[in-house]
Amino acid sequence: MAASVESIKFDEIAKEVTRVTPKTIYEKLSLIQLELKAPKSQFNKFGNYYYRSCEDILEAVKPLCNKHEATLMIGDEIVCIEGRHYVKATAVLIDWETGKNVRNVAYARESATKKGMDDSQVTGSTSTYARKYALNGLFNIDDT
Repeated sequence: MAASVESIKFDEIAKEVTRVTPKTIYEKLSLIQLELKAPKSQFNKFGNYYYRSCEDILEAVKPLCNKHEATLMIGDEIVCIEGRHYVKATAVLIDWETGKNVRNVAYARESATKKGMDDSQVTGSTSTYARKYALNGLFNIDDT
């Protein structure tokens, strides 16, 4: 009695196979970038334009980081370049499984003074601005 062999297509097998190797930090970043929606929901009455805040980006990205098993950390450093003070913000995405990370840095210059703000408020707003652009770069957030 001869045994019969069924013909199995490669595509059918591939659908059944689950991924065994963990995603790299770059694959996770790419998935987060694809899924991230951070619309410009804030309105500046003085300039008559819509914008997204650092908080808007963080609110949208935190659940995606959790979903893809990564942690986002943001830090600031004050640096002096040619006599001017800048806030250097660094956004770091860290893989839970491997500890590997990918980062982006952005700088924002502190104004010498800003009407209605004390020195700490000037630094705080500069920090927020630098963080927003560090996040924009890390997650490929564009103006659309």
